[in-house]
Amino acid sequence: MKAFAALYRELDASTSSLAKQAALQRYLREADAADAAWAVYFLAGGKPRQLVPTKLLRLLAQEAAGLPEWLFDESYDAVGDLAETIALLLPPPSEVHDLGLAGWVEQHLLPLRDAAKTAPEQLADRLRAQWRQLAAEERLVYFKLITGAFRVGVSKLQVTQALAAVGGIDAKRVAQRLMGYTHIGARPRSDDYRTLIAPESSAEQEQKTSGQPYPFFLAHPFNIPLEQFDAVLGSPSGWIVEWKWDGIRAQLVKRAGVVWVWSRGEELVTERFPELAVLGEALPDGTVLDGEIAVWREDRVQPFAELQKRIGRKTLGAKLLRVIPVVLLVYDLLEWEGRDLRAVPQSERRVLLDELVTRMQHPSLLPSPMLTGLDWPDLARQREAARTMGVEGMMLKRRDAQYGVGRTKDVGVWWKWKIDPLSIDAVLIYAQRGHGRRASLFSDYTFAVWDGPPGQADRKLVPFAKAYSGLTDAEMARVDAIIRKTTVESFGPVKSVKPTLVFELGFEGIARSARHKSGIAVRFPRMLRWREDKPVAEADTLQTLAALLPS
Repeated sequence: MKAFAALYRELDASTSSLAKQAALQRYLREADAADAAWAVYFLAGGKPRQLVPTKLLRLLAQEAAGLPEWLFDESYDAVGDLAETIALLLPPPSEVHDLGLAGWVEQHLLPLRDAAKTAPEQLADRLRAQWRQLAAEERLVYFKLITGAFRVGVSKLQVTQALAAVGGIDAKRVAQRLMGYTHIGARPRSDDYRTLIAPESSAEQEQKTSGQPYPFFLAHPFNIPLEQFDAVLGSPSGWIVEWKWDGIRAQLVKRAGVVWVWSRGEELVTERFPELAVLGEALPDGTVLDGEIAVWREDRVQPFAELQKRIGRKTLGAKLLRVIPVVLLVYDLLEWEGRDLRAVPQSERRVLLDELVTRMQHPSLLPSPMLTGLDWPDLARQREAARTMGVEGMMLKRRDAQYGVGRTKDVGVWWKWKIDPLSIDAVLIYAQRGHGRRASLFSDYTFAVWDGPPGQADRKLVPFAKAYSGLTDAEMARVDAIIRKTTVESFGPVKSVKPTLVFELGFEGIARSARHKSGIAVRFPRMLRWREDKPVAEADTLQTLAALLPS
């Protein structure tokens, strides 16, 4: 635990990529395999479910520090991070320990969740006994893991590069092995870590029978003026053009008679989509498909909000499966008959994919149609119908492109040519501090629209969306200063502010929602610009927002 806490401190204090890479490699070379397995899990984005109620942590820390509630809250406001606040306020440790990271996680942290359910009266004593053994720097990591707020300034790519250097293998191969390593519920072991850095010949044999997917290849946004397309892209004949579907990106893997369905977030979702599991059973062994999970009804894709109705359900009854059926809109074949096809040109992979779909004739397997046009202006005219079709725009894939790893630096291979977002002018009414480098700033905002037209005497603001991205650092600093001056009331970390600020919000989708006070939910909201030119009274209304709903 001491070594991992020291690594965390070193990574958090540095802005140098080279220094972070050196620290990662040094830790991985020196750490026990069991500790390294958990370190990679956390550093690559894995998080255990919240182990202890935050309210209990606050209460116990307040008591241990001997502080009144108001002073603890003031300390929290000043620091901006609950884990760091508690780590700073607790009295010095009175015991010592010799456990590594794996020992702490498996013997102390993970059992806390069961204790919270089966013996809540013992939970407080367990927590006190644990933090009495930890030095201040260890406590910071400890509380970040407990609260599910563990973040540090390294990317999954940097972790991948460090593992590749330690194992002396290709970073792309490590990226593939890491797929699924951090999915929810995972408990990495020593052997899992050894597999990550094992020589290729010994580990790749396991790929033939494992459910491990390939790293997802991602597209770059394409936003240049239409008149420049020919100069940048050349003729449309050199590109495969498809719709950009608004669903869940997924890989369907069939090996050794077993089917796995993985989301792009590296979550195993096979049980959530039983019709795709049935589809997988009909595929030959050694097949990996890449596509989009979407609700398909009346011969067309349905809004993402329909898919969300299934995602949120713990049980899937026969009626739900019948009313909200899903398909895999497939657009790539990554493995066929056990052979990795990612180095095969895009056009050839597509031919093999179409042959497979034609041979299968399965109702849950639909090919993403390829679009054609005389020129780019012709395709641009077709793209105008995207929103009415429930899609986000077009995908442009170079015909000779290989299937890469992540969002490759080799731009121009896959592009996403999205339609302009929907937008609305909204009023900022609540604010909360951010995380990481924004921990001292109010950077997370709740926005509202009016429930009636201008001039209506009793109209009020109705919240409908939260957003935290889109502002420059300078703009955020100015907004933060205004929030501090116009705070009306505090609800824990959330501040209610006087409505004085109007922002144009952009979002990708909109749907009815019984769970929201406004009756409407928007997808991927972000701030497009600060409307300093617009009075609050002229912000948009709930009726204007509702008018954007698909017919």
